[in-house]
Amino acid sequence: MNCRQIIEKMLAVADIKINGNAPFDIQINDNRFYDTILSEGSMGLGESYMQGWWDCNRLDDFLYRILHFNLDKKVRRNLHLLYLMLSAKLMNRQSGNRVLKVAEKHYNLSNELFELMLDKYMMYSCAYWEDAKDLDEAQEHKLDLICRKLWLSPGLKVLDIGCGWGGFEQYASEKYNVHVTGITISEKQAEMAAKRCNNLPVEIRMQDYRGINEKFDRIVSIGMFEHVGPKNYPIFMNTVYRNLKDDGLFLLHSIGSTEQKDITDPWIDRYIFPNGVIPSAKRICQAFEQYFVLQDWHNFGHYYDLTLMEWLRKFKTAWPALKEQYDDRFYRMWEYYLNICAASFRSGKNQLWQLVLTKQGYNVNYKSVR
Repeated sequence: MNCRQIIEKMLAVADIKINGNAPFDIQINDNRFYDTILSEGSMGLGESYMQGWWDCNRLDDFLYRILHFNLDKKVRRNLHLLYLMLSAKLMNRQSGNRVLKVAEKHYNLSNELFELMLDKYMMYSCAYWEDAKDLDEAQEHKLDLICRKLWLSPGLKVLDIGCGWGGFEQYASEKYNVHVTGITISEKQAEMAAKRCNNLPVEIRMQDYRGINEKFDRIVSIGMFEHVGPKNYPIFMNTVYRNLKDDGLFLLHSIGSTEQKDITDPWIDRYIFPNGVIPSAKRICQAFEQYFVLQDWHNFGHYYDLTLMEWLRKFKTAWPALKEQYDDRFYRMWEYYLNICAASFRSGKNQLWQLVLTKQGYNVNYKSVR
C-alpha cells in the first residue's frame, strides 16, 4: 500500500475523499503532500497547506472532521512532537527568559492586522454571543459579563494580567469607574493600549506577571493563562494570591483542554504561539486549591467557534489592505490557524472557561452571574 492509499483509507473514516466533490473534500495540488503527512503529522499538514500543496473549499469542516474522528492521533510520532515532549520535561519553556518569544512571534505583528480582524475593543479572546447580532456586540457582552462577575464598583483598583490592546481597561474604566492597571509583554500592545486609554484612570505597563508586588481589589486575566505553562501554574496562582486583597475576587478566562498535556500542537508552537500550553481542568484545580476557593466555573467554549469564524471572515475581507505587509504564505498560515482553532472548539477538544476565585479563609457570599 503506497502513501496515497494509506491516507485515502484514513480520510475515508471521516467521509473525506481526495479530489472529491464535497466542500470538505481535500484537493491535492502537489503529490509531495502524501509523504509529508505520513512523516510529519500535524506539522506536515499545516506546512503543506502554507506551501499550497493542497486546498479545500471548507477548510474548517475538513479540519473539524480530522479532529472529530481523531485522525490527528493516527500520525503523531514525529521528530517535532518528540522534541517538544522532551523539552517540556527537561526545561521550563515559559521561563522569564523565554516568555518574550510569543510576543516577538505573534503579538508584535502589526497592530493594523489585529485592528482589522478584531472588534472595536480589540479583544483577542472568545466573545459571548448570547443575544448578540455581531462581533462588536458579542465582545461587549463578554466584557460586561466579566465586570459583573467581578462585582465592579466605582473606585476599585483592578489588575489585568495580559491586557492586550487595552480593551478591558477602556471598557471597565469608562463603564464602571474603576482604576485599571494592565500589564503585557508586547511592546506593540502596550503602545496601543496606552493610546486607547489616554485620559482614563488606566496604567499600562510592560511587565511580566512574576514581577507584580502591589495590592488590588480585583484581578482578572483574559486569554493569557494559555501562555503560562504547567511548570509555572503554582507561581502564577501564588502571584495572584499575594497581590489580591483578602476580600477580593479573581476571574480567570482561559481556553481549557479535555486532555492533560505538557505541550501544544507542533505547528501551532512553531508558527503561532511558541511555548503555549492549553491547561486541563485538573491542572488548574491543582494550581489554585491551596490558595483559593472556587466560586464559579462557566464554560462557553461553543462560542469560540463563532468568534474564530468571524475573525476569519474579517481577515479575508481586510486582506487587500494587508497584503502589502504580508505575503501569500502568511495569508495561508493565518487562514489555517483560524480554521484549525475553530475546528478544535467545534469538535469539543477545547473549551472556554471563566473561573471566579476567592481567597481561602475569607467568606465571600458570591452569587454567580450569567
